[in-house]
Amino acid sequence: MPKQQCRPCMGFISTYAAPLIALAIIPLLGSTANAAQITVRSADGQPLEDAVVEVYYDTAAGNPPQEENIYQRDAAFHPKVLTVPTGSYVAFPNQDTTRHHVYSFSSAKTFDLNLYLQETPPPVQFDQPGIVVLGCNIHDHMQAFIVVSDAPYAATTNPEGSLALPTLPSGEHRVRVWHPQLDDSQQLWWEGNVSDTDQLDVSLELNALPPPAPTLSPLQQRFKDAN
Repeated sequence: MPKQQCRPCMGFISTYAAPLIALAIIPLLGSTANAAQITVRSADGQPLEDAVVEVYYDTAAGNPPQEENIYQRDAAFHPKVLTVPTGSYVAFPNQDTTRHHVYSFSSAKTFDLNLYLQETPPPVQFDQPGIVVLGCNIHDHMQAFIVVSDAPYAATTNPEGSLALPTLPSGEHRVRVWHPQLDDSQQLWWEGNVSDTDQLDVSLELNALPPPAPTLSPLQQRFKDAN
């Protein structure tokens, strides 16, 4: 008898609960569809990966410092562009079989990590906002960038050049966009505004010269000539 008495209850749940659940989901889908997004392209329409996007708005919560790594692998820095909040620490592990000498002369951070192989030096603190250009004193073609940001939100675009922004307060907010190829000084930003629902397309005129091509060591050159 108890099971038979519950059957009408089960029918009520199956008939009415599903529409209620669907109604609960619709607003969530709607809010996702209306979220702001930024797409960054070159002047000829090519998507720009690793463009840094900063959005400024009033918020009570600051971004805590982070601990990150930039690896040296295959005579290159990985990642090529890293964005961190002011006060963050970055270490530079060497995963190559050759020594590297990581340095920066940038005004936002000057440091020098002398020749090292697997003994990773202590992490470097980046305590001032700005763009830090990294190089290797042994391999001139190696270059990377750390963007130290005070903005409430800062991130890099994906390979399609796009970035979905978090939920923003209503209204318009100051936005800045930077890319390594924007200018030879590597300190120039595109500036504009974005609202909490914008689908913003940013076109950048790329004027920076590319870094020098990697040069082969005498041993690598002999191996290449032999093949």
